[in-house]
Amino acid sequence: MYPIEQVEALNPEVTRMVVRAPEIAKKIKPGQFIMLRIDEQGERIPLTMNDCDAQAGTITIIFQAVGATTMRLAQMKAGDALLDFAGPLGNPTELAGAKRACVIGGGLGTAIAFPQAKWLHDNGCEVDVITGFRNKDLVLLEDEINRHSTRQIIMTDDGSNGNKGLVTQALQQRIDEGADYDLVLAVGPVIMMKFVAATTKPYGIKTYVSMNPLMIDGTGMCGGCRVKVGDEYLHACVDGPDFDGHLVDFDDAMRRGVMYRSFESAAREGRDCNERKGA
Repeated sequence: MYPIEQVEALNPEVTRMVVRAPEIAKKIKPGQFIMLRIDEQGERIPLTMNDCDAQAGTITIIFQAVGATTMRLAQMKAGDALLDFAGPLGNPTELAGAKRACVIGGGLGTAIAFPQAKWLHDNGCEVDVITGFRNKDLVLLEDEINRHSTRQIIMTDDGSNGNKGLVTQALQQRIDEGADYDLVLAVGPVIMMKFVAATTKPYGIKTYVSMNPLMIDGTGMCGGCRVKVGDEYLHACVDGPDFDGHLVDFDDAMRRGVMYRSFESAAREGRDCNERKGA
């Protein structure tokens, strides 16, 4: 069992949780993820590490309550425990050697991209962090990013925090201003990553995107997390989750992303029904 040490609501949709997992905390690196299961009846879900403390033996995850499992997870409290917490899985983001980087997070992707920005900044890289949210109430990790970046640019749909507009507009503006990036990392909705890659491609800037398709086992056996990269299909769990953004077929990824929505809706409805019966 893996004890939960801290649970904190960051906004009405997003929760931060600190889990004690000493062996994983010693090994996990930015970009890698874990597979967790709440109990014997629960499904396995992948969640990317937001932070770790090897000395304390803890892993921090940040998640949005959108499915049956994450809704249950958000209701857990400090002192509860998770049955399974397996990792580290996936490949670390290739960050070594970067001198001028731009890390872009859309919504919850900001939490997933934070460890990379922190590592780059702490290792002497000049790091711009561009984040995008619907409004000021959903902004994540503003203080943490300020401490671990050269420059933070917040974009909101309504202009209630930072600048009004899209992360790609901020990225293009920085490039036009002469930002000579040798690495761009984008984490967020597939459509956002598609247009980030389209923005950087004419300039030949190395661009990684973090793909988060349906994942069941985290070992490549299920085949659910296939991503078309160039002329081949790769598995996000064992070949990724980061891929060359200029080679990913984002349209294929978006088509695959809607295949299981009916099952997810059924799972949520079943959970709600069970809760009403138990009320």
